[in-house]
Amino acid sequence: MEINVLNIKGEDTGRKVTLNESIYGIEPNDHVLYLDVKQYMANQRQGTAKTKERSELSGSTRKLFRQKGTGGARRGDINSPVLVGGARVFGPTPRDYGFKLNKKVKILARKSALTYKAKEDSIIVVEDFTFDAPKTKNFVEMMNSLKVNDKKSLFVLSETNKNVYLSARNIQKASIMTASQLNTYKVLNADVLVMTESSVKTIETILTK
Repeated sequence: MEINVLNIKGEDTGRKVTLNESIYGIEPNDHVLYLDVKQYMANQRQGTAKTKERSELSGSTRKLFRQKGTGGARRGDINSPVLVGGARVFGPTPRDYGFKLNKKVKILARKSALTYKAKEDSIIVVEDFTFDAPKTKNFVEMMNSLKVNDKKSLFVLSETNKNVYLSARNIQKASIMTASQLNTYKVLNADVLVMTESSVKTIETILTK
């Protein structure tokens, strides 16, 4: 599959890049997509919710009334979970929600996500670019030229570029990511994938080794 390479003004440079069929033309596997997105979302959870159990509450341990003869349920101290202000039974405790996924599963998930984007014609390849200084105006002009200003766009660079990142960070519908950081959730969450020429080669190197 060949795609024309554009410059940041949206003009055709006359060059083409070939997208590897083993990455952008496979049979997508929806189940591994689900697993990889689920893992990403689980890793975002703080897991800091906490309630106090019976042993952690401060309060008298005196028995409230005699065991038998009252006609009501037997009850211990004031910290009993059945009382207002008492402890909570089996409440949440700090925990890590993350889980393990095999490397081959994650690679297949990324390939499946990229294949979906290729099938939807949602991949744009631009020549490598940089900005002399951080300037949001320059980035907005580039998005307008590429006709992605009204879409949720993921820009994939081959390596970290501070000026490009700072230029885009205040734009709500744009996000910047390097090829080595690319993950399934970010690819699926974007309406369009804008990749630099060198990032296409970097992704191919990472997913075919």
